[in-house]
Amino acid sequence: MIWRSVVGKLWFTILLLVTAVLIILMVLLDQFFENMHLNQIEDELRSHTSFIITLMEEDEETLDDMNTVQQLTETSGTQAIIFRNEMPYWNSFQGAEDEVVIPPVQLAEIEEIASALDEGEAVTTQLIYEDADEEETDFIVVAAPFQMTDGEDYSLMLYQSLGVMEETTQETRRLIFLAGGIGFTLTTFFAFFLSSRVTAPLRKMRQSALEVAKGNFDTPVPMMTRDEIGLLAIAFNRMRRQLNNNYEALNREKEQLSRILSSMVDGVITLNRHGNLLVSNPPADQFLQSYRYEQDGETIGERIPEEIEALFRTVVSTEEEQTTEVYVQGRTFGVLMSPLYHDKFVRGVVAVIRDMTEERQNDKLRKDFIANVSHELRTPIAMLQGYSEAMIDDVAQSREEEKEMSQIIYDESLRMGRLVNELLDMARMESGQLTMLMDRVDLFALSGKVFRKFKPMAEDANVKLYYETHGTDPWVDADADRIEQVMTNLLHNAIRHTSHEGSVMLNVITWEESIQIEVTDTGAGIPEKDIPFVFERFYKGDKARTRDKNNGGTGLGLAIVKNIIDNHGGKLSVQSKIDKGSTFTVLLYR
Repeated sequence: MIWRSVVGKLWFTILLLVTAVLIILMVLLDQFFENMHLNQIEDELRSHTSFIITLMEEDEETLDDMNTVQQLTETSGTQAIIFRNEMPYWNSFQGAEDEVVIPPVQLAEIEEIASALDEGEAVTTQLIYEDADEEETDFIVVAAPFQMTDGEDYSLMLYQSLGVMEETTQETRRLIFLAGGIGFTLTTFFAFFLSSRVTAPLRKMRQSALEVAKGNFDTPVPMMTRDEIGLLAIAFNRMRRQLNNNYEALNREKEQLSRILSSMVDGVITLNRHGNLLVSNPPADQFLQSYRYEQDGETIGERIPEEIEALFRTVVSTEEEQTTEVYVQGRTFGVLMSPLYHDKFVRGVVAVIRDMTEERQNDKLRKDFIANVSHELRTPIAMLQGYSEAMIDDVAQSREEEKEMSQIIYDESLRMGRLVNELLDMARMESGQLTMLMDRVDLFALSGKVFRKFKPMAEDANVKLYYETHGTDPWVDADADRIEQVMTNLLHNAIRHTSHEGSVMLNVITWEESIQIEVTDTGAGIPEKDIPFVFERFYKGDKARTRDKNNGGTGLGLAIVKNIIDNHGGKLSVQSKIDKGSTFTVLLYR
């Protein structure tokens, strides 16, 4: 609405002020002109009274011939009455039937006039006369005493109706009102023009402020004048530019903070003092989604894990950093929570959530590794110690027994050396220190070499070893020694786990973009529950399913195979059924 705008308020204020001034001025002018007309009539009546009295005092015969007075009263619109000894002696209204005439007796009875005449003084007064029709008329009366040569007391009364003055006053009032109306009209247009002119820059500032509120800082306010409003426009434009700079700086910081939070591996959440979630990055959202799933679909905003909630209350109450661990969906998360301050008041907390599952697993693997290595070394060391003591104590009764003990010591030393070498290979592979010597390798020739190497071993174990190749392009970029080690480990495991009269197949198949190596046996197979763990360190199958029950492997062969294939960018998989055999498949990409 216009009354709520600056234009309306300024316009209304100017109109109200001018209207008040005009009303006061018109009232004062009306009173002034009314008094002026009344004073003019009074002065005229006094002048006429003085003239008549002077005329009559100089010439007594005028009492009998009042033509001059009659003409004077007719031309001035007044009425004259002469009293002698308080009795009407002469009047000027004989025959004036259309005029309102005050009876002389009533005039003589007016106390103010009578007392003034008694004291010999002239008097001027106003009266209201009510005629027979109860119509009231205002008159002004001038009375003055005088004396003639006959010694009698005379008094002259002139009175005139104020109707003529009312007509003049009404005309004057009409002119005053006309001038006031013209002034009000001109003021209306002038005030609207002035208020619109003055507030035009303010309206532009308002529009620019609305644009700034929407985030658009490119709308300047034009400087239309050099006054205070112009200076305000300059200050507003300066503020707009500064806000734009601050806004861009805040956006840059916000974007930088958002990218930092998004790129963090650890989850970050911020809670206010009431425990409501304010900020979270993608890892924290994933953590909360997992917790929501675990809590049968509760939304993220409804609650946080009880452990974090309890930690939050502790941090807020103690104002100290706290840590805890939370278990969600089988994973371990470490939570570090710190208070956020506003001056000295804790306004919330920030929590850093780190997935500790791999670290805990690595700790477990380290412990398991030490235990497994100790277990693997304990048996050969015990056998070496036992048989060496037996030889020192001359337990062997013959050369054959002594030779058998020496052979056992030798085999166990080879087993320990093989274990140590495989551990060193695993450590180098996992640390990235083992360099792959990549070169063009003919897998048909390499697989044939490995087949010929294991042919005598298979014959000794009474296992049929087969070898087949399919395709025409066996070349691939690989480390020949490591690929030979892969085929060696796979064939060695296959022969060890294949019973008498069983068979092992080494099959090399070339494809357009890859080469596939398959080692298939008809051995005892792998239990279904153990298949996901066959490539882990120190995994061993059931010794009851192994041909060589006294000289088992180290449990590192398949782990080494997987590391080698991973370093080549290939894939390793296994399929197995109990008492049906197993198939290990290696896929190398060209």
